Parts: sequence; structure tokens; C-alpha cells
Amino acid sequence: MSYQEVFTVFWQQVKESIEEGRFAKLTMAKTIGKPNLRNIFVRPIPTDGEIKVLLKLRYRSPETEDQEDELTLDEAFKVMQSHLRKSFSSVLLFTTTKDITFKINKKGAGSISEYPPTFSEVPPAKKD
Repeated sequence: MSYQEVFTVFWQQVKESIEEGRFAKLTMAKTIGKPNLRNIFVRPIPTDGEIKVLLKLRYRSPETEDQEDELTLDEAFKVMQSHLRKSFSSVLLFTTTKDITFKINKKGAGSISEYPPTFSEVPPAKKD
């Protein structure tokens, strides 16, 4: 399976964890090369109705200010998908029941691995 197809499967698990109230945070890590963009973080925002997340772009350079946006899940998916294999090779989903890691190998194939949970409860999103 291509990494895009595997990421779609991974993102379905992200959606389910949010809908079930298990989503703690999502982190894009393992940069490719030395881009100025160091991490992308996603945290849930408590709202009535539509699911919203706080998407934070963290930069290496102190001259570049970190950027935060409130987005829908679909908007966050598009932002994250645009950085796959260009800036980042892995995405970590932290839930209260398990941690799930999506990785892209050097040949461009995607994989998903599961681990015991890091978080026992969902921390609220905070704007800096």
C-alpha cells in the first residue's frame, strides 16, 4: 500500500479516537533534512457540535513565530497530508487506550504500529 493509503487508514483511527473522547494529541515528528518547521501538534478543542482541533506549527528559528490555527478535522488532515514525505516521515497519535505511530520508510511505503498509551486522560488544548 502507498503511504497515502496507509495514512488515510491511520487518519480514520484519529477520527474515531476524537469521536470516542480518547484523543490526547497528535504530533508530526522525524523531520526530513533540516527544515525550519520542527513539529506539528494537534490537540482537541472542546466545542458544542462540530469537532475542532488546535493545530500548532512549531519552528526551529527563533525569528519565525510559531503558528496556531483552530481547524476542522478535515482541514487539519489536509495540512498534515501536505507535509508528509516532504517535511516529516512519522506521525504519532496519542490516545488514552493506545499510542499509534504512522511511518514512511525510505522506499515510500507506509506502516502503522501500536504501543501502550502514554496518556491516561485527555489534556485540554491551550493557546499560547
